Amino acid sequence: MNQPLNRRTFLKQSGVGALGLALCPAILRKAAPSDRLRVAHIGVGGMGNNHLQWFAGLPEVEVVALCDVDEVHLNQSLQALKKLQPGSKAQGYADFRHVLDRQDIDAITCATPDHWHAQIATLAFQAGKDVYGEKPLSYDVKEGQDMLKALQRYDRVFQLGTQIHAGDNYHRVVEIIRAGAIGKVHTVRLWKTGTPPDLGQAQPQEPPATLNWDMWLGPAPYVDYIPQRCHFTYRYFLDYSGGIFADFWCHIADIVYWSVQPTGLKSITARGEAPKGIADAPAWIEVDYAFDNLNLYWTSQPPDVPGAADRGIGAYFEGDQGTLLCDYETRQITINGETVTDLPEIPQTIPRSPGHQQNFVDAVKARTQPESNLAYAREMTLPMHLGLIAYRLKRKLEWNPKKEKFKGDKEANSYLSRDYRKAWDLV
Repeated sequence: MNQPLNRRTFLKQSGVGALGLALCPAILRKAAPSDRLRVAHIGVGGMGNNHLQWFAGLPEVEVVALCDVDEVHLNQSLQALKKLQPGSKAQGYADFRHVLDRQDIDAITCATPDHWHAQIATLAFQAGKDVYGEKPLSYDVKEGQDMLKALQRYDRVFQLGTQIHAGDNYHRVVEIIRAGAIGKVHTVRLWKTGTPPDLGQAQPQEPPATLNWDMWLGPAPYVDYIPQRCHFTYRYFLDYSGGIFADFWCHIADIVYWSVQPTGLKSITARGEAPKGIADAPAWIEVDYAFDNLNLYWTSQPPDVPGAADRGIGAYFEGDQGTLLCDYETRQITINGETVTDLPEIPQTIPRSPGHQQNFVDAVKARTQPESNLAYAREMTLPMHLGLIAYRLKRKLEWNPKKEKFKGDKEANSYLSRDYRKAWDLV
C-alpha cells in the first residue's frame, strides 16, 4: 500500500449492506445469493475461528476473505472455511489493509489481539465497512472515543462480541431489575476468578518465519520477539491488554450497565498484584467504583454473599427490597427471605435476540444499531480502563464524567491514551 488508509477516499458499499433494506429475519434466512452479506474475518487465531464458524453458518453470509499476520493460522483457517462453505473462493491476506481496500466487502469481524481492535475498526468505518469486533472494545479510553466519532461520521454499524448479551438469562435479569422487583439497587458486586499462568522469564529470539512480528506489535511499543508475549498469552501484558480483568469485565459488567445504567462515576480505587514471571497484568485485582447512583465493586474472588462461593463469575445486585444473584445462565432472586429463580408476574418486555451474530447481520441490512452497539459498549468498557489505571498508580483517582478526565492528576490522565509507533499510526 502506497498511502495510509486514512488519506484515501472510500466509496460507500454497493449491495445489500449499503441499501438499508429492513428485511425480516425469515426473509433474511432465505436470501438469494445476490443478497448475501460479504464478510471478511481479520485475526483468525483463537476467537477468530469462532467468528468464522458462526458467520459461515448463517445462510445469508458469504465469507470472502480471511486475514492474519501468522501464515500458519491463516492457512489452517482457509482450510477450515472450505469445509464450512464448500466451494469457497475466499482469499487470504497477511495485511488487513488489503481487506479494507476491497470494495466488494460489506463487513468485517475483528479478533486480533486487543491493542489492534480500535485502529482496525476505525479504519474499517472509514472504508465504508461495518464491524463485529471482539472485546475489549479498545486498548485505552481515547481509542474508544475516536471509534465512536468515526462510527457516527461514516454512518456505520458495530456490534461488540459480548455473546452472553444475546442469552435469555441476561434479558430476563434486566426485566426483573428494571421492574423494581428488588427495589432501588444501591450496590453491585462483580467477580471473576482465575489466575494467569506463570510465564517464566523472557527468552528473546528470532520470530518464526511464518509470523510478521512487527505488524503483530503494530501500534504497541517495540520489543524483541518473546513467545510468551504473542498469541493467546499476550493478554497478560499491559502493553497489549489487561489480563483476566480486561478479558471478562465486559461480559459481566454488561448486565449492570444494561439493567441499572450507572451514571456519574466519581472515584476509582484499586488494589492488586502482578503475577509471577514476566507478565505484568494483574494476577488479582479489586476495584471500588463510586457512581452517583451506585457503588460497584470488582473482585477476583467471589464476595461473601449467599450463593456466590461456587460461581467463577457473577453479579450480585443489592436493592432496598431484595437481592439478585446471576451469572451467564442462572439467577436467584431473594425477597423477604424467599429465594426463587423467576418472578412470573413480571412480564417479558425486552425482545429476545435472534442470536448475537444474526443480530449484527440483521442490523447491517436494516442500517440500525444492534444490541451491543458501540455507544453502549464504549460507556460500559470505560470503567475497566480506569480500574487498570488505578491499579498501576496504586492510589484513589477522582473522575470527571463529563470531561472524561481525571481531576487534577496529570499522571493518571497520561494513561488515557498512548502514542502509537509512527509506522503504525494509521488513523
